[in-house]
Amino acid sequence: MGNAEATIKVEVAYARPDVQVIIPLDVRAGTTMEEAIRHSGILERFPEIDLAVNKVGVFGKLGKLSAVLREGDRVEIYRALLADPKEVRKQRAAQGKKTKKGGGDLDSADKEATGSG
Repeated sequence: MGNAEATIKVEVAYARPDVQVIIPLDVRAGTTMEEAIRHSGILERFPEIDLAVNKVGVFGKLGKLSAVLREGDRVEIYRALLADPKEVRKQRAAQGKKTKKGGGDLDSADKEATGSG
């Protein structure tokens, strides 16, 4: 039995708010993330993808374009975040503190309903 160009099955995935795509591929063993992405045709389908800018990974774990893929890997191309999640949480927390600080003024109906009064 010769080892005539063994192949592996991988997927290349990309998602925008309006569309999500997963492209199954059969590639030769030893294929890198970048090679799989280019072979998938996804760069032509989504011209906004720039491999010099967009981060990539396998199953949610960041990786390098030069990383060699294994059987069953799903290469994911990540979009830039529109807002920093930490900053959004800070803003929500600040808004929550402003509106809840001191409990506000309760009118007499609310005082009766809460038993404070």
